[in-house]
Parts: sequence; structure tokens; C-alpha cells
Amino acid sequence: MHRVTAQDGTSIAYDRLGSGPALILVGGATADRSHHAPLADELAGHFTVYNYDRRGRGDSGDTPPYAVEREIEDLAALMEAAGGAAHLYGASSGGALALEAAAAGLPVARLAVYEVPYDLSEDGGRRRREYAERLGALLAEGRRGEAFALFMRLSGASEEMVEQAREAPSWAAREAVAPTLAHDAALLGDGRPPLDRLARVHCPTLVATGGGGSGGCSFEEAADAVAGVLPVPERVVVEDQTHLVEPKALAPVLIRFFRP
Repeated sequence: MHRVTAQDGTSIAYDRLGSGPALILVGGATADRSHHAPLADELAGHFTVYNYDRRGRGDSGDTPPYAVEREIEDLAALMEAAGGAAHLYGASSGGALALEAAAAGLPVARLAVYEVPYDLSEDGGRRRREYAERLGALLAEGRRGEAFALFMRLSGASEEMVEQAREAPSWAAREAVAPTLAHDAALLGDGRPPLDRLARVHCPTLVATGGGGSGGCSFEEAADAVAGVLPVPERVVVEDQTHLVEPKALAPVLIRFFRP
């Protein structure tokens, strides 16, 4: 395990493996770097992979108050450690962070995102606002389990799935990382893709979704909207994959894109 120190003094933990062009993996909501470890292994034969814990997760620190700009600064510190520039791959809300980092002007060589959970539905903004307000109240009261259950419901989980998750051995770990759900809520805002900002992403960008269907929101509609404003887009469907994409299915797509 390695560490970099972000601009606000927060320690960010990461693993580095492989050789070749630098590629930073950005995890989604509540995921620590163990989530992307299998994908990192698949990519390490082609890239120097930087697989990190976003602030508040795993072995990384977390300095309040949270702001999206702090997470962009975390990526800037990782890029400096990687030699000054890097490719980025972001999954789910990690894709939103990667897009924001590129739009902010970080030296991103190429960018790939998978199923960013933007929401273009008519009532999406209302649902996101209600979720953020309720989430904040639950976390302020220390009700981390209820906060994580709320997130699961927003993501399309049934009550049966929530109860099954509560009974699983991993529930304690989910409760522990629940405060970072507020980070992702702030990152995604009202849920609509910030198209004006994303139009400033000038690096080649792969916008991918799975072909197996996923609940919670229309990833395909959102991906089409994002690709439609990017200056250098590539739109790809990874067939027969859900939101939890298999590393062996995704890795060849990323290798082709990042090593043209």
C-alpha cells in the first residue's frame, strides 16, 4: 500500500501494480479499493494501475467539510504521483467524479466511465433532493444502517433485498462506510448530468453501459446524453453486463480504448 497527501492534508491510500501508461481506477458509492482489485489485476499487464480508496473509505482519511473539489484534488495528487498525467476509469458515481475531474482541467489523457447514475426522469430531481435530505438527517442521528438501506432503495433494491443485506455478514462494513453516501449525493446533485460542464471534457472519452439491464435509473439514456455533448466521445455497450460489470468482460474494452 502507498499513500499520497492531498492539498487539504488528507492521506489517500492506494495500491500500484503493473507497468505501462498510468491508469487510475475511481470507485463508486461506498466502494473501497478492494472492489476494483480484480479489474486492476486484469489491467496490470498493460498499465501501471493506481487503485485507490476515495476519501472516507478503506485506508484513506477524511477531512471535513466535504466538497467535490477536495475529491478532485485527491485525484490531482494521485496524478502527480503517477508522473503528472494519467488515464482515468470511473465506475458508477466514480464515473461522475472522473468526468468532473476532467472538466476541471486535470491532465487526463483518456477517460472511460461505466454506468454513471445520472437521472433524466421527470421526477428524478425531486427524488434526489428528498433522498439527500433524508440521508443527511439519518446520518446526523447516527442511523447508519437506515442510511444505507435508503441508498439501496434509491438504487432499485426491494424491501426483501434490503432485509437480506441486513442479515449478511457484510452489513457492519456497509454501515461503517455509510457517511460517504453523502459525498456521492453531493457529487451527483439533482441527478441530472451537468452537460454544460461536461462539454469542457476535451480528452477522448469512452461512455459505457451494460447490455444486461439494471434497476434504479436509465443508465443508457444518461450515457447517450453525456456522449452527445462530449467533444471526443465513444459510446459502447458491454453486452450481457449489469451495473456490477464483470472485470473479465470490461477489461478488453478498456485495454482497447486506452491503448489505441
